[in-house]
Amino acid sequence: MIAQNGDAHDVRAPTAQPETPPAEGIITMAEYTPDRFDEIPSSLGRVGAHRAPRPRGRGWIAFAWAALATGALVVGGLYGLSLISDRVNFELPGFGTAEPMPTPTESPSPTPSVEPITDPALAQLPAGFIITVLNGTEVDGLGAAARDLLTVPGWPVGTVTSAAQTDLTETVIFYNDATREGVALGMAQLLGVGAIELSDAFPGAPITVVLGADFAAIAAP
Repeated sequence: MIAQNGDAHDVRAPTAQPETPPAEGIITMAEYTPDRFDEIPSSLGRVGAHRAPRPRGRGWIAFAWAALATGALVVGGLYGLSLISDRVNFELPGFGTAEPMPTPTESPSPTPSVEPITDPALAQLPAGFIITVLNGTEVDGLGAAARDLLTVPGWPVGTVTSAAQTDLTETVIFYNDATREGVALGMAQLLGVGAIELSDAFPGAPITVVLGADFAAIAAP
C-alpha cells in the first residue's frame, strides 16, 4: 500500500487473466497493429485483389485481329488454289502475275497439191471410163471442138451434146469421185479454160465437161 498526499490508495498490479485456449481445430491469426501500409489508395482503381476495370476498346481490337487473320487465310487459300488449278485466276499485288497456260494451236495441215493429168496412161482408168461433153452455149460445133482436143492425147470421149442451159459463161469440169481430181484438172489444162467441181450431178459419167462462153471465145471457128 502506498500513501500519497495524505490519501491512502490501494495500488495493486492488475491480475493477469488466464488466456482462454482456442477451441480445438480452430487456428487463430496473429493480430498486428494497423499501420499506413494497410490502407490502399483509391487512385489505384483496383477491385479486389487481382482485377481492374477492362480498358475501353479491347473488344474491337480483338475483333480486328480476328478479321485480319481470317482475311489472310482466305487470300492465301485462293492464291494457292490459283497456282494449282488454271480455272481460278487470282492475282496478288506484289506477288507477280501467274503466267497463263498456253493454248495449243493446231497447225493447219497443208493441202496436198494435185497435179493435173493430161496423159490417160498415167490415170489408171477403170474399164468403161468415158468423158461426156455438153455444150452450154448457142455456138454450133463447140462440143466437137472440145472432143478433138481431148481425144488427141487418148482420152475416151463418149456423148457430145447440148446442155439443158445454153447461156453459160464459164466452163466447168464436173467429177464424181475425189480420186479423179487430177483428171479433171487435166481436162481444164487441155481445153485451156474451165474450173473443176466435185459433184454427183452427172452420175452417168465420171467426168462431164460443160462448155461455157469462155471456151467459145478461144475455140470458135
